[in-house]
Amino acid sequence: MAQSNLPVLSAEGGLSRYLQEIRKFPMLEPDEEFMLAKRYKEHEDPAAAQKLITSHLRLVAKIAMGYRGYGLPISEVISEGNVGLMHAVKRFEPDKGFRLATYAMWWIRAAIQEYVLRSWSLVKIGTTAAQKRLFFNLRKVKGQIAALDDGNLHPDQIKQIASALHVTESDVVSMNQRLTGDASLNAPMRADEGASEWQDWLVDDTPDQETTLGNSEEYDERMGLLTNAMADLNEREKAIFQARRLQDNPATLEELAQEYNVSRERIRQIEVRAFEKVQEAVTHAAREKARDQARERA
Repeated sequence: MAQSNLPVLSAEGGLSRYLQEIRKFPMLEPDEEFMLAKRYKEHEDPAAAQKLITSHLRLVAKIAMGYRGYGLPISEVISEGNVGLMHAVKRFEPDKGFRLATYAMWWIRAAIQEYVLRSWSLVKIGTTAAQKRLFFNLRKVKGQIAALDDGNLHPDQIKQIASALHVTESDVVSMNQRLTGDASLNAPMRADEGASEWQDWLVDDTPDQETTLGNSEEYDERMGLLTNAMADLNEREKAIFQARRLQDNPATLEELAQEYNVSRERIRQIEVRAFEKVQEAVTHAAREKARDQARERA
């Protein structure tokens, strides 16, 4: 069950082409899906697995689009989601009576969230209540005032957003610069007037993931994973990790070397070791939680 057999999204510019390509794969009727899943489960038929996977690539793309606001390459987000889909197909139990999409969405989300956690985008946005509120609601408010085009916001738009979210205008400008870069889902796929939008090519009945993720509970949950993972660090490792990785203005190696009376190289080694410990703990916790959720759904 190799991902190399799937359509490849190699760059941001190829997104519309990729969406067109995966739309060519037919959606499966319930009976057909059941028989393919049984064939793979009982005989490990690679052709059956391939059909199950390709028929759900649009589900992966739909879920992946909800993570565009985190500043990560959409090609990598979709790729990670496809890995989650393959895990779901491998573990799917067709006799339990539910559709593959219902089961697979949990594995897809878990794979993407694990990638987000590995990339550490969330812990670099700031930790104040205002910054969290701005992070999770900026794209929604921009949509409400029709300001979803790429690039800088107009002064009046900045004022509207700052007022709506009770943050400073400078915070709005800074966060917008961090989160822009991906094209809007409402952008036309071609320059022709009346051309369909990217989101029109995504067929899925699941809730919109961008809306689901746009709340502080999601952020707090992930920060809880981070906090628990940091419990494995000793005091010096924790202090250096926080100073180097979790601050808006990270401390320099020189500053920390002077504070702890050691060399800069020693500070760097401690930082790397602490990061590896936390990363491993967070990834393990996220994976275990995703598995628990999948079992509950099953």
